[in-house]
Amino acid sequence: MKSLTKELWMNVPQRRGIVSLHEEVERLVAESGVQDGLVLINAMHITASVFINDNESGLHHDYDKWLEELAPFDESPQTYRHNRTGEDNADAHLKRQVMGREVVVAITNGKLHLGPWEHIFYYEFDGKRKKRVLVKIIGE
Repeated sequence: MKSLTKELWMNVPQRRGIVSLHEEVERLVAESGVQDGLVLINAMHITASVFINDNESGLHHDYDKWLEELAPFDESPQTYRHNRTGEDNADAHLKRQVMGREVVVAITNGKLHLGPWEHIFYYEFDGKRKKRVLVKIIGE
């Protein structure tokens, strides 16, 4: 069995933003030499997500609008109890819960085995600082 573990570092300069991880994950799969296996891509912070969907800017805008309607940014402790701890990111925790923590993708013949429009993204909900994404590849 082969394996490869890498950490990708992100520093999104805005509070929220979507970053493509797709090409970097493809590069790491090739580097691993795994022909048949799995790759886990995991946001290592509780205010960020990794997700798979279409690489289309209108959809990204729709996600941002929808999530902001579900859990609007409001730093006041009256709106979110979590903000009573001195933090201002309760909305980011809620958005992450909706979008999820990680994705697992099959590797077949040394390539990501995805649908025709599927693309891998990192979604930051409380940016302006360094954060990590774990990429773990295992297989033969």
